[in-house]
Amino acid sequence: MENIEPFERWSDEQVLSAAVRYGEEARKWKNKFLGLLPEVDRRKLYVQKGFTSVMHFAQVVGGVSEAQVQTALRLNMQFRETPILHTLFTSGEIGMNKLARVASIANQDNEEFLANQVQMLSQASLETLVRDTKRSDTKILRTQNQALSAIEETAQVAVPLNMEVAQELLKLRDKGIDIDAELKLFLEQRKAEIEVQKEQIGENCQETDSRYVPKEVRDVLKKEYGTRCSMPGCTRPSEELHHTQRFSLAKKHDPRYMALLCREHHQIAHSRDVKIQEIKKRKRT
Repeated sequence: MENIEPFERWSDEQVLSAAVRYGEEARKWKNKFLGLLPEVDRRKLYVQKGFTSVMHFAQVVGGVSEAQVQTALRLNMQFRETPILHTLFTSGEIGMNKLARVASIANQDNEEFLANQVQMLSQASLETLVRDTKRSDTKILRTQNQALSAIEETAQVAVPLNMEVAQELLKLRDKGIDIDAELKLFLEQRKAEIEVQKEQIGENCQETDSRYVPKEVRDVLKKEYGTRCSMPGCTRPSEELHHTQRFSLAKKHDPRYMALLCREHHQIAHSRDVKIQEIKKRKRT
């Protein structure tokens, strides 16, 4: 038996280290317990211990809630056609909360990808990944079902404008000037100006080991993307500067290969980069 001295004699470091270790062990064994519940239920093994249901068995023996038991039984059903995800669940290798996030989009075509994502991403990033996937699928379906002639050439868009700007636009319109064409020209010129700035900065940027991104790079990216995540459909604030060319290899802060991302999309981007590098490494060997 382990010789345990009174906690009062432990140092702060010992107490904290033990608490973290015990917590990690508790989560691991709880995951394994939840992964076994569907099989306990299928074989009605809870009867052998005098329980009337798997729910009662799980609550008394494992100290888990009714909601957790229901989720475990549901995931077991949802992952029947995706054996990789099913194994992650039944083995307890991955927490049930993470797996529940991706269950709604899991299929035989994407299960390997999702299995990698649940091992690398936080729950918040997984929720973002699922939302992006559903949005993309909906957009594709809507486009496929929409007749080409039904696509409208104009749209009503509500954009708050400064009173002075609004009045100037109305004056132009009243003069018979095509304000759509004027605004389109402005947007095209703005885009071209940003591209020129990025090209100039990119051509002049030097290799460096420093992770500090120069102000001119941050400024031009902010001019291009504003203060929001650059991923389509995402309205979260941009918190990360992402290098689409791995900085550890390129050693440059080239704005032509950088984007502003929220924390969740940045994590997703890096997880995919890790997967790509693993595939390249396997091909080389």
